[in-house]
Amino acid sequence: MTEPAAGNTHGHDHDGYDVDPTHRHPPQPDLEDTPLVRHQVMQMAVTSLLVEKGIFSADDMRGQVERMDALNPSTGARLVARAWVDDAFRKRLLADSGAAAAELGIDIGPITILVMANTPRTHNLVVCTLCSCYPKFLLGIPPDWYKSRNYRRRAVREPRRVLAEFGTDLGPDVSIRVHDSTADMRYLILPMRPAGTNGMSEEDLAGLVTRDALIGVTVPRAA
Repeated sequence: MTEPAAGNTHGHDHDGYDVDPTHRHPPQPDLEDTPLVRHQVMQMAVTSLLVEKGIFSADDMRGQVERMDALNPSTGARLVARAWVDDAFRKRLLADSGAAAAELGIDIGPITILVMANTPRTHNLVVCTLCSCYPKFLLGIPPDWYKSRNYRRRAVREPRRVLAEFGTDLGPDVSIRVHDSTADMRYLILPMRPAGTNGMSEEDLAGLVTRDALIGVTVPRAA
């Protein structure tokens, strides 16, 4: 069964998904080689104006872009691995992700992030039906498939089929909860710890956690 999306939802309208190396799909023509849209032109104009007025320099802008480009899913994976080995931390992470992340010296950014835990009976999936709201501080830049019209539309309408296309086949007894990110609220999935990993270190456990598992389209698997 599919449960209603948690949090605020906003309607909006690809075929294929560029996911982990084992699930490679065609490029997305609606995101590539297209003319600049109005908001992109506005962004470029505002940036140029702020640089011209001395609000910040071009080097400041470049540096910030480089810092954002350097972010990657290993940060979110650290949170998950700690939650797997420390139940008290897990509870704090679910209650207040910002405070829990700060314990590890991690900044989740200025926007609230709700951590949703998978269970044997419930699987959580994240989408942004409006655009591409995404926990960049924990996962880095969102993949093209996450921003695609196809994923944004189908993740809500037929999440079980979308998950199957990513290689995640869930039994009929597992319900799927779809969480729709907004400009004010983002989501991160806390997947279940894979079986057979009891002897692994926290660092090795973090290595099992992929970007796609943190979005909810796949699940971690023991090496």
